Amino acid sequence: MNSIQLMVEEHDNILRMLEIMRKASYRILKGEEINQDDFKDMISFAKYYADAHHHGKEEEFLFTCMVDNLGKLGENLVTHGMLVEHGWNRLFIMDLKNALERVEKGEDEAKLDVIANAVGFANQMIRHIGKENEVVYTFAEKELSPEVLEHMNAQVEEFEAEATAKGIQQHYLAMLDRLEVIYK
Repeated sequence: MNSIQLMVEEHDNILRMLEIMRKASYRILKGEEINQDDFKDMISFAKYYADAHHHGKEEEFLFTCMVDNLGKLGENLVTHGMLVEHGWNRLFIMDLKNALERVEKGEDEAKLDVIANAVGFANQMIRHIGKENEVVYTFAEKELSPEVLEHMNAQVEEFEAEATAKGIQQHYLAMLDRLEVIYK
């Protein structure tokens, strides 16, 4: 297994969901009612597929390898760059969830916060994914030793096997396919 290639493929799935979030936000802007269930699914995808599943692998395996093996440059790239952005992404999702709850309680103006946080999350993640695909991952592949990469690949393979046994990928990819049909 090439764990970095797997992470790039997961980015492709995340980008698909980000497009859905933007289209759903545009519908709100045009005056359509918010489909709470769809937005709850988008939040679930962001929290459990993009964050716990995907960012979990980055933080537990890739970033740890980079910090442990690439000195100050690896540490700075991870701790002052990627981890900070992961925190921003989590904040957007938390604020989106709170805005949806306010809409459910009848606070019409909270629709603005739904749009702002969904689009803000999408825009931040698009830039973040670009940095990881074009800079972080290529740097890691070039600078980490074959032994470190092999060890990381084995760890990620075990992580993926556990997630597959729980049906995580299947569940969230089916959700993604369903939402894409709705938000073409």
